[in-house]
Amino acid sequence: MEPISIIIAALGAGAIAATKDTAGTAVKDAYQGLKALIKKKFESEPKAQMVLEEHETDPETYEAPLKKKLAEAGVDQDAEIIKAAQELLKQEKPEESAAGKYNTVFEGEVKGIQVGDRNKQENKFG
Repeated sequence: MEPISIIIAALGAGAIAATKDTAGTAVKDAYQGLKALIKKKFESEPKAQMVLEEHETDPETYEAPLKKKLAEAGVDQDAEIIKAAQELLKQEKPEESAAGKYNTVFEGEVKGIQVGDRNKQENKFG
């Protein structure tokens, strides 16, 4: 799964977990930690902060705008945020994490890779 998809999946899983009484403290803390890291990247971008907050209550509507804001801020290139997202998914969805679904390693320049579920990709290389 590509880094931005891991981050979106983690935010979605964390938002759902945060609203449930059955979610453990570790999951809720991991979600809040991930959001805090992303908010720090969005410090000078109030619109991006708003999209992040709205995504929590309506992930379906705000997924595309959030992906765009994450990419613009370079969040998908931030190793600390990617690791936090992976850790959250390991806690929230251990069965998928055990299968290696959320593990990705990119070294060097990567162009045109697509990994994950229900993705749509359009590449234009010059």
